[in-house]
Amino acid sequence: MSGNKAVAYKGKGKVEVIDIDYPSFELKDGPGVHPDNVGRQVHHGVILKTVTTNICGSDQHMVRGRTTAPENLVLGHEITGEVVEVGRDVEFIKEGDICSVPFNISCGRCKNCKERKTGICLNVNPERPGSAYGYVDMGGWVGGQAEYVLVPYADWNLLKFPDRDQSLEKIMDLTMLSDIFPTGFHGAYSAGVGPGSSVYIAGAGPVGLAAAVGAKLLGAGVIIVADLNEDRLKQARSFGCETVDVSKGDPKDQIEQILGTPEVDCGVDAVGFEARGHGEGSKTEAPATVLNSLMEVTSAGGGLGIPGLYVTGDPGGIDEAAQKGSLSLNLGLGWAKSLSFVTGQCPVMKYNRGLMQAILAGKVNIADAVNAKAIGLEDAPRGYEEFDAGAATKYVLNPNGYVAA
Repeated sequence: MSGNKAVAYKGKGKVEVIDIDYPSFELKDGPGVHPDNVGRQVHHGVILKTVTTNICGSDQHMVRGRTTAPENLVLGHEITGEVVEVGRDVEFIKEGDICSVPFNISCGRCKNCKERKTGICLNVNPERPGSAYGYVDMGGWVGGQAEYVLVPYADWNLLKFPDRDQSLEKIMDLTMLSDIFPTGFHGAYSAGVGPGSSVYIAGAGPVGLAAAVGAKLLGAGVIIVADLNEDRLKQARSFGCETVDVSKGDPKDQIEQILGTPEVDCGVDAVGFEARGHGEGSKTEAPATVLNSLMEVTSAGGGLGIPGLYVTGDPGGIDEAAQKGSLSLNLGLGWAKSLSFVTGQCPVMKYNRGLMQAILAGKVNIADAVNAKAIGLEDAPRGYEEFDAGAATKYVLNPNGYVAA
């Protein structure tokens, strides 16, 4: 094999499908690759023929020019694939297996991995704990919005689907296991959602909608999803959520109309650092708005799950502090209310097997909830453009024709 097509970041607001090398069991130099990772041997890895690979809101932050991502970085961390080559040291994963790839790259050997903190593996990124495919400052592992991709530590990282035919039949649901379904579930779980609880989820993009599905699985009594985009709010209502349009004013007033009280038991931030204000300020970026609002509307002793992305470098930040990831948080309020906070990458492997079983058992239809739509790899630039414009759609790339028309 010699050819491989992939989606690459080509500068602010632009992606292109380009030709790249077919993967090998060695990490090569390239855009975003940390020098200490160049030449790294990956005999513990496999090469996947991509079954599906999704466009993520985290990718969109890079494409908008809101990170320090270099041009020509190959994008994509939401990967499902069929094993076509197996490295020398792989023992249990076999050619022909169809597997979900957690977006966190982890070694399975370090202290954090052994404690199920796979989002902050200590061995795969020389720069800092934590790594991912096709993402800025994450070690430089080549992204999976491509026809073929290398996956390291395959026996540890890959979630093998038990039946090929069943997995392909449910692939539009199973493709969400690489990131947004576990990430959304993690947001709800870490916020403390449980039977009968009320939860306020800021953001009705795919992660926010996945958090709502997760809250439903956890037994929430009332799920309130907030956004500025009416199409996305309509999508949330399609599976039983209450909604808040934050362009119409302070969320607590609308929460009170729904619950009879302006507070909820739990809160989830599925927006991140590109948040906008509320009411008349909803057209202006105000990156601390969601976190401060969640502290206000979550009852004393409650929890906040924060899967929304925050970065340490944002060239497009509204001021010098925001460009370094420093936000004006009302931490005094959070302290006074004894709120708990859970932040950072979702440790996908903590949840993906159980969520896979829920999908295969027909207990959840995450693809319907996030309005998943399959498109060809060549259509990726259009998918990015429409998603950036606010489409209430989760775009699933279908590079090799596995998804039925």
